Amino acid sequence: MSLQSLEVGIAGHPSASQAPSGDRHVLCAFPGGVLVGVLDGLGHGVGASEAARIASETLVEHADEPLESLISRCHERLRPERGVVMSLASFLDGQGMMSWVGVGNVEGLLLRGDRQADQADKFLLVRPGVVGVRLGFLKSAVLPVGPGDTLVFATDGIRPDFAERVGRALPAQKIAGHILLQHSKGRVEEVLMVVRYRGEG
Repeated sequence: MSLQSLEVGIAGHPSASQAPSGDRHVLCAFPGGVLVGVLDGLGHGVGASEAARIASETLVEHADEPLESLISRCHERLRPERGVVMSLASFLDGQGMMSWVGVGNVEGLLLRGDRQADQADKFLLVRPGVVGVRLGFLKSAVLPVGPGDTLVFATDGIRPDFAERVGRALPAQKIAGHILLQHSKGRVEEVLMVVRYRGEG
């Protein structure tokens, strides 16, 4: 799978203080699939930004590994740092499948492109904890995905009620912009990522 199999939209605001942001996204193709994710460093400022940087670099370096392994690697590397919360998804080559997992409070939502199909929209069940500080048992979920299915990840600067009014027919970047405009809490940093699966080919 290449990045051309996905349509991606990114939106967000830096912190009001203009300090380095601890909110980041990850988008990385690897042999066998594509890894996407959103991370939020604990707290604000330089410490949060550094924790998010270390985690994002670790994810890209080992993007082909299972999601549980990726989070465990981040957990070990972040022990001297503040820690992060994150949600990740891996789209797998030729399988029409996506695995996803989350730790902390990065919201995840999978919107079905074909609402007549026998597949309902899904919310990511995030696990409690902070990567690098405390981490419980992790088990990623695996879901079938079809053309037009759209994944949304959003940090806690976005109100979770965004899921109620997503214009799923819009291009991914417009969805991201609309969510940011209508559901930002304001005065805090935030990042959201919208990923539409186009299908193989």
